[in-house]
Amino acid sequence: MHQFNTEQFNEIIALDVRLALTEDVGTGDVTAELIPEAQRCHARLLCREPAVLCGRPWFDAVFAAMDDSIAITWHYQDGDRIEADSLLCELRGPARAIITGERCALNFLQTLSGTATLASRYADQVVDLATILLDTRKTLPGLRFAQKYAVKTGGCNNHRFGLYDAILIKENHLIAAGSIEKAMILLEKTHPELSIEMEIESLDEMDSAISAGIKRLLLDNFSIDQLKAAVARKPSDVKLESSGNVDLDTVRDIALTGVDYISIGGLTKHLNAIDLSMRLVLE
Repeated sequence: MHQFNTEQFNEIIALDVRLALTEDVGTGDVTAELIPEAQRCHARLLCREPAVLCGRPWFDAVFAAMDDSIAITWHYQDGDRIEADSLLCELRGPARAIITGERCALNFLQTLSGTATLASRYADQVVDLATILLDTRKTLPGLRFAQKYAVKTGGCNNHRFGLYDAILIKENHLIAAGSIEKAMILLEKTHPELSIEMEIESLDEMDSAISAGIKRLLLDNFSIDQLKAAVARKPSDVKLESSGNVDLDTVRDIALTGVDYISIGGLTKHLNAIDLSMRLVLE
């Protein structure tokens, strides 16, 4: 993932939170008007299932936007492995603000913890191997930065962030360009600073791409035998990435073929939100 500085990181989180609160709260929480304005409360957030915690910055930002007097005491850090029924954090402050912000804050935390938890399960499958596991652009709209943060929190790695920070040549790009060679000439002229990767669907295409000077190849839906053959014939300076038909049952076998990378769309699109529960006590 991009190396965002602290200011950029906080700006992205603030934007995510602003959009979420606009969507949920709109012109105001009409039900919260039942609560006296001066009423304060103590809230406890529990995690009901085993998980990898992720999303604290978004959670904190929601309540800071609601009322900066809300105090949050965390008992775990992002990346910690949490046991079922653990107390994650405690909040104290105005009851209206805490109740109004609760759903948005939990939505971020449960979703990002779900992403991080799944990523950790994949990472555990290949922890003793050299293969690097990558996410993709198959993220929830508007939450790409957040989910890619969660992937890294869970122990996997990030592929390109978007369409602008790395080049991935696919079949339709080659049709438009006319050939691999023509595509390479144009891209090296217009974006010499960016890495170039090409998606291939056969060993013959792999040979052509290597001859054209491409140093990173995306092997699309290759079988285990095809992956082994590709690894055996590639030059030492060429990196191979496997993609397609990757799940928790197959990822280790794919990694054992010797590919350098495995990209997994399921890291960010096949997730279950973690079961969280917030309980309030009026003071």
